[in-house]
Amino acid sequence: MAKLLYVEASPRKQRSASIEVAQAFLVAYRKEHPADSIETIDIWRLDIPEFDGVAFEAKYAGIEGRERTPDQKRVWQTFQALAQPFRDADKIVFSVPMWNWNIPYKLKHLIDAISMKDILFTFDERGLIGLLVGKKALLILAKGVDYSPQSPTHSWDMQTPYLKVWLESNGITDITVLAIEKSLYGPEVDRASRDAAKDRATALAKTF
Repeated sequence: MAKLLYVEASPRKQRSASIEVAQAFLVAYRKEHPADSIETIDIWRLDIPEFDGVAFEAKYAGIEGRERTPDQKRVWQTFQALAQPFRDADKIVFSVPMWNWNIPYKLKHLIDAISMKDILFTFDERGLIGLLVGKKALLILAKGVDYSPQSPTHSWDMQTPYLKVWLESNGITDITVLAIEKSLYGPEVDRASRDAAKDRATALAKTF
């Protein structure tokens, strides 16, 4: 039995293109893999500590081999708890809208909180060593306009490369990207893009 973690990054819920396609994937996935467990994280419901001075000191205490203070230990335990679902999962699915050519700030906040030495990665003289090796990820990414390779705005897309680099740095190299583009081109184009993406998502669920 595999464990699938679903990370939902849009606050729009019923209106969200990324969530709509992700839900189509999850419905199909449950049918194809009935023995697997699915855990959902809605990042808008998470209590993530501010990345303030205590958090920074907790981070660098680990890097420098110093004993953490009680306050630093408390925030470090919170970071570990936030990261644990990613460590436990065999497969991770993200549904993420593009905000200002990148990802929502709440998702970035979560990434900053869990991307720590000895939590999602470590390093030595060989360089960075990801601790999530052997897992696979699906990125369901909603984008308002066309960011395809032939588009003049292709280089503006920092959402896709950022998430891929983050996953790869933590040891995940089996990454599938499913884009829903042109959602701002009017209701007909938006609906056609969503429907096409849901068809792809349903097909992906069979082998993911």
